[in-house]
Amino acid sequence: MRTLPLGTEPTVVARPMLDVEKTLVGLDRAEIGDRLRDIGIPEKQIKMRTTQVWHWIYHQGVKSFDEMLNVSKDIRQKLADNFTIGRPEIIEALVSKDGTRKWLMKFPDGNEVETVFIPDEQRDRGTLCVSSQVGCTLTCKFCHTGTQRLVRNLTPAEIVMQFMVARDHLGEWPTPSEGRVLSSVVMMGMGEPLYNFDNVKKALKIIMDEQGISLSRRRITLSTSGVVPEMKRCGEEIGVNLAVSLHAVNNDVRNEIMPINKKYPLEELLAACRDYPGAKMSRKITFEYIMLKDINDSDEDARNLVKLLNKYGIYAKVNLIPFNPWPGSDYQRSDDDRVRKFSEYVFDAGISAPIRTPRGEDILAACGQLKSESEKQRKSEILRLEKEAMVATD
Repeated sequence: MRTLPLGTEPTVVARPMLDVEKTLVGLDRAEIGDRLRDIGIPEKQIKMRTTQVWHWIYHQGVKSFDEMLNVSKDIRQKLADNFTIGRPEIIEALVSKDGTRKWLMKFPDGNEVETVFIPDEQRDRGTLCVSSQVGCTLTCKFCHTGTQRLVRNLTPAEIVMQFMVARDHLGEWPTPSEGRVLSSVVMMGMGEPLYNFDNVKKALKIIMDEQGISLSRRRITLSTSGVVPEMKRCGEEIGVNLAVSLHAVNNDVRNEIMPINKKYPLEELLAACRDYPGAKMSRKITFEYIMLKDINDSDEDARNLVKLLNKYGIYAKVNLIPFNPWPGSDYQRSDDDRVRKFSEYVFDAGISAPIRTPRGEDILAACGQLKSESEKQRKSEILRLEKEAMVATD
């Protein structure tokens, strides 16, 4: 495990998840019950044993069946013989100078994702940024993840395990009733969550379950680039907060920097935001707006942003995000003064428009910077081997 000199991470002692088909993580109660039947647990015990297993995995956060102390030895042995509750392999654990943490996790098929924990500078708590796909099917021009092709969707287990790994490293098991360090989740990591709807829904239902991790739906935000057909379904079936990657106030600019806009233009997107189930003054839609120099940061853009939100009657908050550079990016960050004036104009119009402080830039953990570094590492290793082969033949 490689770490920055700024800090080290504790070794994760959980047995690595070697067989995806055998893990109990990511299963709902009915599925766990079915697995227990398959290994011969008597029907009259299924409900009780399911509750016990659920409690130990999601409330206590155990990494071994041996730790399930109120389960008989013979059943613990059966569980260990047939199932796993391990974690992904941690390839890299980085700690930024501002306290942000990033983990590069490797799954049994060799694919990797990044997960980021962002501590609150004012309070003893923080937010976990969770990935939903390996790579991304979208090609947003300002986003590092968008330069990595979509490999596959993450399973419910792989989504939930990101949360569990963070809790392992933060030392936050069993689930605390109050004063949580990991207090919020944002589905803003690698991938488009609404293109992996069913798996994301199942994972978030597990994270929200009151008998386990028990994170309130009001502490969970799902971010989308604008997959309009799935937005209403998200509100009805999951009920979490919605964040929308807006980033432009007209179709021409948004088409250029976010090609998904050609399929779901601004008019359709904003109508879906207006109609999002549960959206109201006390539960506003969050619009993410990355500030790109000379692209979307003018006074006219600020005026048009206010006009759009008022036209559609959307209860909104706008997060202004200074662009976070990454190797090979073509855009520049808007000047600080320009971002401040943009924010002031929107605030003066009665819409909250805070400027997000970039976090974790030194470890490429800031918004728009996530990408599996394994791609670059693999290419580097191939070039090294080719060079060695050429030298050997000379």
